[in-house]
Amino acid sequence: MENLHETKYSKATFGGGCFWCTEAVFQRVGGVIQISPGYMGGASANPTYKEICTGNTGHAEVIEIIFNPQQISYEQLLEIFWHAHDPTTLNRQGNDIGTQYRSVIFYHNENQKLLAEQSIIEVASKIWNDPIVTEISRATTFYEAEPYHHNYYNSNSYAPYCRIVIHPKLEKVNKKFHPLLKNSHAE
Repeated sequence: MENLHETKYSKATFGGGCFWCTEAVFQRVGGVIQISPGYMGGASANPTYKEICTGNTGHAEVIEIIFNPQQISYEQLLEIFWHAHDPTTLNRQGNDIGTQYRSVIFYHNENQKLLAEQSIIEVASKIWNDPIVTEISRATTFYEAEPYHHNYYNSNSYAPYCRIVIHPKLEKVNKKFHPLLKNSHAE
């Protein structure tokens, strides 16, 4: 996975609140090859979860998605992103409050930037009545989260946070995007 140019894979980086939630949603999407939770957009190098939680580093909790654009497009990933979180609440998703939980799209090239801007107008603003506050910024250094954050929902699905917060998001996305999910069609 080191060199995306030698493969046919692309990269997307989204922050939609807690990365446990966004990771769980996108793990189920067909064409998604790999997901890594982590941090992006802050000033300090090699931040820890404890540092991120203070809200002082400037980083957002994000997921880095490696996907096969022959199976799922960046535009489809954006549409799922808009449905999987509330992009109208500044620095907040539910009870998760702080800049680390902001809605953000980190683009990896100018085409992704353009597609994200178009998607706000053509998709997100038609889903949500309030103004979209999602930040669109150039991708910076991605810092992978600590190992216990990886595959969190799948490993802890009976934990209260997972049942109360993540499970309803998964049900919503499953209902809306069933044909795009893994095991819903032959890949």
